[in-house]
Amino acid sequence: MMPRAFRMLRSHIDGVDAVMASTSHAFSRHIHDQFGIGVISQGAQKSASGRGPVEAGAGDAITVNPGEVHDGAPIGDRGRSWRMLYISPAVIEECHRDISDGRSSYGEFTHPVITDDRLAHRFECLFSLITSGDEHDASFCEEQLLLLIASTTEVRSSVQDRGIPHVIERAVSLMDDDPTSTVGLSELAQISGLSRFQLLRGFAKATGLTPHAYLVQRRIQLARRLIAEGTPLIDAALASGFADQSHMTRIFKKAYGLSPGAYAAAIR
Repeated sequence: MMPRAFRMLRSHIDGVDAVMASTSHAFSRHIHDQFGIGVISQGAQKSASGRGPVEAGAGDAITVNPGEVHDGAPIGDRGRSWRMLYISPAVIEECHRDISDGRSSYGEFTHPVITDDRLAHRFECLFSLITSGDEHDASFCEEQLLLLIASTTEVRSSVQDRGIPHVIERAVSLMDDDPTSTVGLSELAQISGLSRFQLLRGFAKATGLTPHAYLVQRRIQLARRLIAEGTPLIDAALASGFADQSHMTRIFKKAYGLSPGAYAAAIR
């Protein structure tokens, strides 16, 4: 069995996190608030995606959009290794404005798995540049990132409807706006004008997560942003709605593969 190992490397581009991972761990369903693109370097995995179940093997590129529910499990017992770049929506929006000559700042990855040797090579070169430690490569990094985004995303004229029914959107928006809220299932159902079971069933169908699981994901995303801004770990935990730092740490490691402390040290 492959040991579980995650490393977050220093990145030369603001708004881009670089991660290396080797693990046989099976991730439960979760979401990110960043765009993610990477390449499987060893082994293979199967995962849920916004377009259904997919499989990816060595050399394949993998992508995920913000808010897209996904998981991941190794195929076989050898585990798998990958490199990922997690890119803030602000960076992607800036790229899309350039790509579309200012006509749009919206877009998304259209394929959760891409088999393309040239794309994989471009990603590996960009990953090396971003994490090389040579600050003189910053301009070249930006060029290569823009070319990678242009070749893997679809620019759109406006924000696309998430496909969430209006009554469910009320509950989703409440948690998006205030992840620290202690709102319960009964209150969410009342806000949505549904019974508790209708709300639970409709929410899971629309988002892929139960209301509680969705709220926890939003809280850990808030915690990550606070930690990135330099907030002490205990303060980030409490400000994000967690009972204590240990609770935040357990959820953080499940979502990102490394502890909040390791994440804080990597981005300093």
